[in-house]
Amino acid sequence: MNSTNRPLSPHLQVYRLPLTGLISITHRMTGVMLSLGLILFLCMLYAIAGGAEAFAAMQAMTDSILLQIVLWGFMYALFFHLCHGVRHLIWDAGCSFDNETLNRYALIELFVSLVLTAATFAFFIL
Repeated sequence: MNSTNRPLSPHLQVYRLPLTGLISITHRMTGVMLSLGLILFLCMLYAIAGGAEAFAAMQAMTDSILLQIVLWGFMYALFFHLCHGVRHLIWDAGCSFDNETLNRYALIELFVSLVLTAATFAFFIL
């Protein structure tokens, strides 16, 4: 076998992952985020059931900006995962497999998940 110094395909410095590939990877990451967020949610429920002192400590913790960012990230992950699930239901029906439609639905998925997160933010803040 003749050995060459050519890089293996796909060459990672040249290859650009398509939008649908990025969305697929993000879907997996949001699934992990949702799992970790549910553990945090269960800890919060446990603190609520733990009495007044535990509830006050949990409330003080939720006032921190870092936890607020984590909670809103959890909310975005939830809506993104939901939108991607709807997209998979459309695929299960055997629709929209051409490249143009795949990319359009990926952009719609990103937009709708951001809008749902912003609407939830506005609902809880206002």
